[in-house]
Amino acid sequence: MSKQIELANPRLEFGRRLRQQRLNKGWTLAELAERSGLVISTISKAERGIIALTYDRLAMLAQALEVDLAAFFNAEGETFVPGSFAVARKGDFKRQETRNYVYEMLFPDVWHKAMTPMMGSLKARELVDFEEFVRHPGQEFLIVMAGQVTVFVEDRDPVVLNTGDSIYFDSAVGHLYASGGDQDARILVICAQA
Repeated sequence: MSKQIELANPRLEFGRRLRQQRLNKGWTLAELAERSGLVISTISKAERGIIALTYDRLAMLAQALEVDLAAFFNAEGETFVPGSFAVARKGDFKRQETRNYVYEMLFPDVWHKAMTPMMGSLKARELVDFEEFVRHPGQEFLIVMAGQVTVFVEDRDPVVLNTGDSIYFDSAVGHLYASGGDQDARILVICAQA
């Protein structure tokens, strides 16, 4: 594979940054696995660009490595300071695609944000498309920009949201999103750390 093609692959870019963050700490895969709570094989596959990680796993790695989550998507960034502002133009994001979601990480060059804004598409159609619920510390907001979304919340009835509908919840509670129609739904999600 040519170097130019490799650089255009978001999974490979992400994997290189993750590996570099781990090596900066002088840790083995086993040490990062122990500190993050993820299994070695998951971290190894992510470092090699074989898999993409969901937001909850990204947050676990960032916390363990004591880095901003944005460091996985951008080699450099500036810390958000009071009084500053940033503009994201259409198409200005870093892409992370999993089997069920396409994440568009907004403001990857702004580090230490109080919240993580993401747009994306939902490829999953049913709860059975997932292996397990997603959960991470903090609070989460979702608004449906196009289509219909079913929000599955652990130990609760599913909630169906249509275009323009939104939901706000404790993201430590297990949750999943699935497109409620034949087309991938478009969403805006904002996660805030606890």
